[in-house]
Amino acid sequence: MRSSRHVASGLLISLALSACVPAVVPRSPAEIAAAQHAANLAGQGQFDQAAQAYMALAAQTPSRTDHYKLLATEAYREENALDRAAPIVSAIDRDKLADDEPVRLDLLRAEIALRQRDASTALRLTTQPNLNVPPNLRPRLLILRADALAGTGDLWGAARSRIELDDTLHGVDRAQNRDQALILLTKLGAEPLKQRAAAMQSGDRMLPWVNEALGRLGVTVAQAQPNLEQAVGTLVPGSGASVREGYKMPAHVALLLPNNDGLVAVSAAIREGFFTAYFQSADTHAPRATVRVYDSGGNAASAIKAYNQAVSDGAQIVVGPLLRTEVTGVLGQSSLPVPVLALNHLENRNLSAGTASEFALMPEDEGAQAADHMVERGLHNAYVLISGDDFAKRAAVAFKAELQAKGGQIAGNAQLPSSGVNDSDAINALNVSSAGTDAGIFISMRAEQARLLLPQLRVQRISLPVFGTSHIYGGSDNATADRDLEGVEFCGAPWLFDAQSGLPSYHDVAGQLPAARSGTSQLFAFGMDAWNLVPYLDWLRSHTGSYLPGATGQLAVDTFGHVKRVLTWLKFQDGVARPSNGSLELDSTPAGVAPASSVPTPASSMPMQAAQPAGG
Repeated sequence: MRSSRHVASGLLISLALSACVPAVVPRSPAEIAAAQHAANLAGQGQFDQAAQAYMALAAQTPSRTDHYKLLATEAYREENALDRAAPIVSAIDRDKLADDEPVRLDLLRAEIALRQRDASTALRLTTQPNLNVPPNLRPRLLILRADALAGTGDLWGAARSRIELDDTLHGVDRAQNRDQALILLTKLGAEPLKQRAAAMQSGDRMLPWVNEALGRLGVTVAQAQPNLEQAVGTLVPGSGASVREGYKMPAHVALLLPNNDGLVAVSAAIREGFFTAYFQSADTHAPRATVRVYDSGGNAASAIKAYNQAVSDGAQIVVGPLLRTEVTGVLGQSSLPVPVLALNHLENRNLSAGTASEFALMPEDEGAQAADHMVERGLHNAYVLISGDDFAKRAAVAFKAELQAKGGQIAGNAQLPSSGVNDSDAINALNVSSAGTDAGIFISMRAEQARLLLPQLRVQRISLPVFGTSHIYGGSDNATADRDLEGVEFCGAPWLFDAQSGLPSYHDVAGQLPAARSGTSQLFAFGMDAWNLVPYLDWLRSHTGSYLPGATGQLAVDTFGHVKRVLTWLKFQDGVARPSNGSLELDSTPAGVAPASSVPTPASSMPMQAAQPAGG
C-alpha cells in the first residue's frame, strides 16, 4: 500500500535531512559526504541506489547502523519495494533510534504488516498508547490506522480515521480520502447508518458524513439547515472601503449551457439572469472578469468537450453545465484542472474536494424547510396533499424525512388526480376531521391545481393552516385568481418579492426583461445567483457560517461543495404574496464585481439560447 503524495513528500524531507542528523559519536567527513550523496540520490528519485548507499553506511558505521537502515527502508518504500524493506525493518533496534525515528519505524512496520495482510499487527502499531506522533507524520498514521481498522472489520472506525484526516489534505489527496471515507460508510448499509444518525447530536462531526453516505445509498435524510452567521462581502477595516472579505474574482469565467431544441427558454432565462448580475454588481474596485459562453450540447460528451475548450481558452472557473447527464460527464472525469460550479445536483456521487461544487433549485430543499417551518409553529402532525409531478413527490419525501427527524409525524397523505377538478376523494382519504390543534396541511403542486384545491378544503370545513412549496405561486401577482389561496404560506426566492436588499429591483428588471417574469422567473434568479457565487465560492466552502444573500435564498456551501439555500416565507394576503416577516434586510450586502466603468463586452463562443430546469 502507498500513502498519498502528501505523505510521501514528508518521507522525502526525512531522507533529505538525513545527512545532517546529530549523533553522539561525531561523524567523519567521509560519512557526512556519503550520507549527503545518499540523500541526493533519494532527492533525484533514485531510491534503489539511495537505499543501497544507506545500507553501505549502516555496515560502515556501527554507532548509527539502525539510523541508516531506517533510511534505507524508507527509500525502498518510495521505490514501492516493501518486500525488500521488510527483512531490514525486522533487524532494526527501535531503542537505538532517536527523535521521530521510532514512530517512522512503527509506521513502516504497520505498512509492511498491511501488505502481508496482517491487519491486527498494523492496528496494534498505529493505536499504541502515548505514541507521540509529529504533525508531519500524523496523516500517514491516520491512513494506516484506517486501513488497519478496515482490515479488521471495523468500518466505522476506519471511516472516522479518514474523516479525522480530512482537514490536513488538499486537492486530489483530499478528494480521494473523502471518497474512501464515504465508501467505508456506505458499506455499513442504510439501516445501521440511520440508527447511528438518530443517536447523534446535531453538532457531531460524523453526522454530515453519515447523511452524505445515506444520500449515496438513495436514502432521503433530514437536512440540517446552515447557520447563517455572517454575510460575505463585509468591508475589510482599513481598506478604504474597497476590499470585501472573501471576495476573489477570477479573471476569466466560462458559462456552459445547452443550446438544444426544447430548452431555449430555460437556458435563456439562466443566461440573462447571469449577465444581469454581472453588469449590476459594481460596488468594488476589483477588475471585472471576462465571461465566455459555451454550448454544452445536451449530453455528456459534448459537455466534456465544452469544458475542455473552456480550459484551453484560459477559463479559471467553469459555471455549468446544466443537465444532469452533462454534469455527470464533466464531474466524472479523472481530474478537473479548472474548478466547476455545476448547475445541477448529482445523486450518489462525491464531488471532487476543492474543484467541484453544485448549485440547484431542489424541491427537496423546499419540502424540508416546510417541515421545519411547521415545527417552529408548533405543528407536529401533517396532512400531505401533492400532485403527481416529480417535483411534488420529491418535496413530499424530503418533507416527511425532516418532519419525522424533528419529532413530527405524517397523519395522512394523498395524491391528487392528474385530471379533473374534483379532489373530494383525495381530501376524504386524509380523514382530517380527527386533526388536533397541532396539525397542518402541506401541499406541493402548480398554482392552477392549488387554486382548485383550497376552496374544496373550505367547503369541507377544513381550516387547518396550509403550507406549500414555491410551485403554488404562478410567477407574478394575480390578485383575482390567487384570492383562493388566501392565508396559504409558501417558501420562495426572496428576490421575486423584493425581499432581498443589495439586488436590483425585481419589478424594474421584470418590466424590462420577459425572462424575469412568470414561469422562468426562478431560473432568472438562479442565473443571478450563479454569477454572484463565483467570487465567494472558495470562501463560503471553507468558512462555516458564512453565506451569500442571494436572489433564490440565503446561500451557504457545505464541506462537500453543495450550495444550500435558505428560502424566505411568504403568505397570500388579499390575493397577493407578501413576505411573512418583512424583507430580509442585511447590514452587509456583498458586491459581486467591479465598477461599471470597467464593463467589457462579454465574449461568446456562439449565440446561446437554452437549457433544462435546474432541479432536474
